[in-house]
Amino acid sequence: MTTAIASNAYSDLGLGLKAEKKADSLGQADFLKLMTTQLQNQDPLKPLESNEFLGQIAQFSTVSGIQGLQDSFTSLSSSLTSSQSLQASGLVGHGVLYPSSTGYLDGEAGLSGGVEVPSGGQLAVEIVDASGAVVRRLDYGTQAAGTSYFNWDGKDSAGNTLPSGSYGIRANLTRNGATESAPTLAAGLVQSVSLGANGLSLNLAGLGAVPFGSVRQII
Repeated sequence: MTTAIASNAYSDLGLGLKAEKKADSLGQADFLKLMTTQLQNQDPLKPLESNEFLGQIAQFSTVSGIQGLQDSFTSLSSSLTSSQSLQASGLVGHGVLYPSSTGYLDGEAGLSGGVEVPSGGQLAVEIVDASGAVVRRLDYGTQAAGTSYFNWDGKDSAGNTLPSGSYGIRANLTRNGATESAPTLAAGLVQSVSLGANGLSLNLAGLGAVPFGSVRQII
């Protein structure tokens, strides 16, 4: 526990000592008290060398500076979190695109998403059901590098309307006779925003929570 004398002396130095410190840590006031006690009890015949004294002062300044930086970073982190929370709350009711191989089919809006095309080629998007079977293939012809968008109306290859729910998304890109997969994006409607231990999350209709930082585009 910091004594009243050490606390007042510390306050006079303008270092803003907090009233409470953890008992198992050496705080700034404790450091100052130890240094003052050392000066008071030093051997008059062997006084503390000036370079030693200056070294201890430098250590003291370093401890003070580190604590100041920690307080500043804590404050900055809180400000950034508040700013992100405000931005994320404005997304409620809007659609977003984020990396995913699963999308949600809404009976009215269908299932929408995008494909990140690394280079030009013939693009095809496959919609897959829970059993892994392809229920619909969407051919989009030649697409340039960038993000290409798609929308599935919820009907299978035979024209039957399928029930709402989650469906898999696969994208294939063919060029120079070779076919390769391409990263897919799913579109989701933001219903609410959550702030947890892992940061901000957007709760999407039918799809659950996704990290706020993973959002690629606001629709």
